[in-house]
Amino acid sequence: MKYTSKKNNFFTNKKSVFLVNEDASSYNTKKTSFLYYHDPSFNIRLFKGDSLNILAKANPESVDMIFADPPYFLSNNGISCHAGKMVSVNKGYWDKSMGVIGNYEFVKKWLALCQRVLKKDGTIWVSGTSHIIYSIGFAMQELGFKILNDIIWYKINPPPNLSCRYFTHSTEIIIWATKDKNSHHFFNYKLMKTINNGKQMKNLWSIMPPTKDEKKFGKHPTQKPITLLDRIIKASTKDGDLVLDPFCGSSTTGVAALMNNRKYIGIDMSEEYLSLSVKRLEEAMKLKYNEESLFKKG
Repeated sequence: MKYTSKKNNFFTNKKSVFLVNEDASSYNTKKTSFLYYHDPSFNIRLFKGDSLNILAKANPESVDMIFADPPYFLSNNGISCHAGKMVSVNKGYWDKSMGVIGNYEFVKKWLALCQRVLKKDGTIWVSGTSHIIYSIGFAMQELGFKILNDIIWYKINPPPNLSCRYFTHSTEIIIWATKDKNSHHFFNYKLMKTINNGKQMKNLWSIMPPTKDEKKFGKHPTQKPITLLDRIIKASTKDGDLVLDPFCGSSTTGVAALMNNRKYIGIDMSEEYLSLSVKRLEEAMKLKYNEESLFKKG
């Protein structure tokens, strides 16, 4: 792993970049969070630890855009279908429900911390299913966020419903919001219209799940497709903006940010998924470097 003492405006002091003694929380036991990986040439940083504690030590109004794919609290020992086989829905201890109130309290805590680090005119995108999205929306309204859109991501070819007792789950909701009602957010309206064949883009997005190539280094149980994050980043950020993912997993957000010349900070508690993030990011960096080299030669 790479370590560096280069100044990071995301944090108030240099010590917190390297080592932070975390307090116990309902979401995580006492562990150590630290700078896990840094590539200064592409302005990429990965931090290992509890987002609640890391975000609390970050500078206020330091991030242009946040994409958050938090725990959906789906791990209830149930089963689902994947590639024609019955599989457990359990993702890990981080996805176990703490009860309706406990889940809501956790959601409100991390949203408040995200609101604090978000720049005045920045925006946040939060994904979820019916299991958690209503808590997220209510907490955002309580905290004073201004909700701009609820994007419906329609998953083409979703897994079937094995119980046959309700409709097949084929969508996720992504809430897009500003820091508060006085924010003047950026929206790349013209580009979104251009890539939608000259028509205003609607809030219903039909996007395929991650491809095999996106999972070639390993897979995360809730991995999002590059196409989804690419659209989100293009729609709501400018060249050189800083994008934060507080539950980064395998860093699909980071790969999309890198592809679009954005800076990136990812936070996760899992060594496994951070290691996977590094592999994916370094491959994307090589592709980006080769692309820029060809452009310069041309």
